[in-house]
Amino acid sequence: MAEKFKNLINGVWKDSSEGKTFENRNPAKWNEDLIGIFPSSSKDDVNEAVTAAKAAFEKWRLIPAPKRGDILKIVGDRMSERKDEIAFEMTREMGKVFAETKGDVQEGIDTAYYAASEGRRLFGYNAPSELQNKMNLSFRVPVGVGGFITPWNFPMAIPTWKMFPALVCGNTCVFKPAELTPKTATTLIEIIEASIKEVLGKDYIPGVVNIVHGKGRIVGEAIISHPDVDLISFTGSTQVGKRINEVAGGDLKRVSLELGGKNAQIVMEDADTELALEAVLWGAFGTTGQRCTATSRLILHKDIYDDFIKRLAEKVKNLKLGYGNEPESQVGPCVSESQRQSVHDYVKIGIEEDKANLICGGEFATDGELSDGWFYKPTIFADVTPGMRIEQEEIFGPVLSVIKCTDLDDAIRILNGTKYGLSSSIFTKNVNDAFKAIRDIKAGITYVNGATIGAEAHMPFGGVKQTGNGHREGGWTVYDFYTEWKAVYIDYSGKLQRAQIDNY
Repeated sequence: MAEKFKNLINGVWKDSSEGKTFENRNPAKWNEDLIGIFPSSSKDDVNEAVTAAKAAFEKWRLIPAPKRGDILKIVGDRMSERKDEIAFEMTREMGKVFAETKGDVQEGIDTAYYAASEGRRLFGYNAPSELQNKMNLSFRVPVGVGGFITPWNFPMAIPTWKMFPALVCGNTCVFKPAELTPKTATTLIEIIEASIKEVLGKDYIPGVVNIVHGKGRIVGEAIISHPDVDLISFTGSTQVGKRINEVAGGDLKRVSLELGGKNAQIVMEDADTELALEAVLWGAFGTTGQRCTATSRLILHKDIYDDFIKRLAEKVKNLKLGYGNEPESQVGPCVSESQRQSVHDYVKIGIEEDKANLICGGEFATDGELSDGWFYKPTIFADVTPGMRIEQEEIFGPVLSVIKCTDLDDAIRILNGTKYGLSSSIFTKNVNDAFKAIRDIKAGITYVNGATIGAEAHMPFGGVKQTGNGHREGGWTVYDFYTEWKAVYIDYSGKLQRAQIDNY
């Protein structure tokens, strides 16, 4: 019988108030591997979690930031000890190969240690006063209760990007993970909760972290609309992000949105083509193309176009599809049946509406053991032109559109020609071209001679245009989102001094 999991609310693991549940299954072995049963929660469960987080905040904010950092150090240690176990279960849950899920966990470990160190670096500022015998200073204070809504493709890394900085700053958490990856999320909360208990001991505070499983339209909606939730951090589709911004922004909540991408890799005629081939193979088909930073477009200089496509297609056809916990597997399944169908619908658009040239793939992979999972053959379209739907819209699957350019200016124009601006890449040996691309590409991230994927925990992560609302995750920048600035004026003159009066 499958294991039954629960919500964590106010330090207690409990079923949903309505007793409803949903199944979590392996997308590579759908019929034979039932991972667990999880609570399908209601608005009442969210209300209880928010009440708990609000009460906990008044105590948690008073825990010294270095001590909150100590807790995250323990979290990182526990994640390190369980790295292989967590990665194995994550592959069962969402499909990407074991080496990638280990990287997902490692990103969370890196984030834990980085956030732990920030407990001693939440610096404020002093400034001179315009008056005698007066001191001016400012410092950071936590915002309050945070609502965190995360996707399934990085079920460890992305929640840690959000919650670890929030916690070290003194905020409390109500966490709604993706329905497709509830086990990884539960494991993360178990580790955080255990670490809080270990460090605080008899001073343990229940409700600092809460997890509420369930549907986005119920649980997510209840979180974003709750009057006692002070901030929202969301990663997902642009459509849902706009809805969140409308609802939460209407109540003047602080909102961070990380949304879609249509990332492109440029390869110039002077590039190291073998390196560029390796990069696009990894960028387009790693994680089965299910990354917001995935290489969805390949922009090739006209002089290398035909040869590069030929060599790429040969490599793609040799990729080994399979269950990600089997060592020989290179590409896992789509995360669900509906996601695979969505990918296939876009392939049909590419063929029938866009009239692009299908080079390889374009169909379900059903040979042998693949028939029990949501596998899709890695797909390449050539002769794609700017403006085609497969060139403009986020597909979120193993589909690559290849576009021809005449020169660097043309390549940058094509790359910038979508509503998104998350990640980008250029391959060239010309330092002048590289710096021009860095300057002119409209994206939050640009790689030179590297794939469009591969974020590092200590660097800002985010995009421009409809990729988000301007906030960054990761690095030092995220701490501005999770804190408010408080200005303090200390007058030790012994008399009333009137600032901002014309005394000059």
